[in-house]
Amino acid sequence: MNTKTMFKEFSETSSKEWTSIIEGNLKGASFEETLVWKSAEGIQVAPFYHKDLIGAETRTPLQTETWKIGQLISVIDAVSANKQAINFLNSGAENLSFYITSEEINISILLYEIDLDKTSIYFNLPFLSSNYIKDIINFVGTSINNVFFNISVLSNLAKTGNWYTSKETDFKILDEIVDLGVSNVLMVNAAPYQNAGANMVEQLAISIAHANEYLSFFDTRESLEKIKTVTIKVAIGTNYFFEIAKLRALRILWNVLQEGYNTTMQLHIITEPTKRNKTLYDYNVNMLRTTTEAMSAVLGGANTVFNMPYDAIFHNSNDFGDRIALNQLLLLKEESSLDKVNNPADGSYYIENITNQLAEKALELFKEIEKGGGFLESLQKGELQKLISNSSLKEQEKFNTNEEVLVGTNKYRNLMDKMKQNLDFEPFASDILKNTEVEPIVERRLAEKLEQEILKDE
Repeated sequence: MNTKTMFKEFSETSSKEWTSIIEGNLKGASFEETLVWKSAEGIQVAPFYHKDLIGAETRTPLQTETWKIGQLISVIDAVSANKQAINFLNSGAENLSFYITSEEINISILLYEIDLDKTSIYFNLPFLSSNYIKDIINFVGTSINNVFFNISVLSNLAKTGNWYTSKETDFKILDEIVDLGVSNVLMVNAAPYQNAGANMVEQLAISIAHANEYLSFFDTRESLEKIKTVTIKVAIGTNYFFEIAKLRALRILWNVLQEGYNTTMQLHIITEPTKRNKTLYDYNVNMLRTTTEAMSAVLGGANTVFNMPYDAIFHNSNDFGDRIALNQLLLLKEESSLDKVNNPADGSYYIENITNQLAEKALELFKEIEKGGGFLESLQKGELQKLISNSSLKEQEKFNTNEEVLVGTNKYRNLMDKMKQNLDFEPFASDILKNTEVEPIVERRLAEKLEQEILKDE
């Protein structure tokens, strides 16, 4: 069917003509002041979009593969974790992320009877050890391309305030690991930026500056060609269409960064729901929040989508919470058919417009960060922390005044809801650590202060 002639009987209407019609209906009210609103990032959102405002072609790099369902497993005991992994795979999970708590964890036991040719494995290590990486490489053999070593010495510094050992030692070990010939080594953990309150432009700019710090390091050592893939972990928030656009903008910015180094590295995006909007009270609402966040991740082009159990902020891992979280993703894939079309957001003038605005604003902020010395220097000076803190305080004020609503917490609260006896652990952010090399970026939920007040009154 020739779609170009389908509507030839109808004359085209330009954006200027539509605007003129709308202004007439407003009867003197300002189009800009009445119908155009601005997001926290300064993004202008119009009441309608037209192809002559954005152009017919999308600038967003396309995905050629479908998204995968991921499952996170915290590994304290290799035997138990292996059983969990097999169970999750049999229940519909496609990729696995192991949080390895100790160098004592036996890899051969952990990965027993897991088909590494079909299942991608992400290793998250709270320690830095080239010997442990060697053990994994030796075990997985030819399946190494499906293994991702999510190593990020800079993410560890940003989150904890300290290096694993020291800057020199950490980068030396990182260099040794890259020299082992593994291409899927580097990760930028951008999730803490969102969880700490950074707006989307800041998240994108800081993430790219973070990645650039690594690329610059390996470019200086003339070993950049050894890195084939960089993984960026992104936390997805509640602003549905903007979060779709955020991931698409990230791919645009990644291509811009690559052009500067004349490389063709792959960007591998993994996502998880934000912690920022999760609540202790009326916690079942968290299921609704994570569902829309997962949808944004899928439609935005994430490679692997991880979910969060609805009770993760106050309950230890449990079968029911884990099962519901996995089923949410299975519903999106199996019943909603969100795996049938690649890049389903293509052609949406609204999403493309937001994407381009986010990318442009983030690129400008990235350039400012680089002028100030780059990611590491800005972190050491406390400039990135201040940037995030300012945005966090603005968002917190909106929550405190009910301008930003979390259903069941600051509005429509169930007064009979009691939580004091249901807490497996402290669900609130710890105070900033003392004696750190840099001020850590602290992840903090919007509802924490209000929840603490409610808990006292129970």
